[in-house]
Amino acid sequence: MFEEISRMAPIDDDGDFLPMMSIDEDDELQKNEIYPDIMPILPLKNTVLFPGVVIPITVGREKSIKAVQKAYENNKIIGVLSQRDSNSDDISMNNLYRIGTIARILRLLKMPDGSTTVILQGRKRMELVEMISEEPLLQGDVRVMDYIESDDKMEFDAMISTLRDKAREIVDLSPNIPNEAQVMLKNINNEVFLINFIASNMNIKPTAKQSILEIDSLVQK
Repeated sequence: MFEEISRMAPIDDDGDFLPMMSIDEDDELQKNEIYPDIMPILPLKNTVLFPGVVIPITVGREKSIKAVQKAYENNKIIGVLSQRDSNSDDISMNNLYRIGTIARILRLLKMPDGSTTVILQGRKRMELVEMISEEPLLQGDVRVMDYIESDDKMEFDAMISTLRDKAREIVDLSPNIPNEAQVMLKNINNEVFLINFIASNMNIKPTAKQSILEIDSLVQK
């Protein structure tokens, strides 16, 4: 279920999925955080960014580099969307999912080989309303998406408890999963982040992760 989360190996925006790490950010659902309507867009192959999750990305495509640089120089906020077809270099709206995640750039690193690695923290789900420009970088008009909370808190709390227990069982039974995963699960206090943390680390196809990201209802998610 969980992929390795103890290494900080980057995900290549031109390549395959590599391990990610996550942190518990209680403020990932801050209702007072304001995001611009128009922001640079970073397309990713083979992975889906969830709110609260931190991932390192090696940026290789020219438009992606320009989008990251523009965001970093301004407010460090960037929209992240996954590609429908990871084998294609088409990064137009036709090959991007409309639902993604607003991210904050935590760090921008220039590597010795000349590549750029950016560390992103997912903040809020978003919908791409319209692609404003595609040259020299992608910029989109986005809408922040909120979750639909459960009407029955007792039932939802029971579901979260069961989810946490099942995740712990899987960690205990899986020799390839580092012990740090058990500690992280124990220390996650935010229910929404727990859901996103588990979803982001499940050993399922990116299309399945995208489907989970798009679910509005926390109970269904």
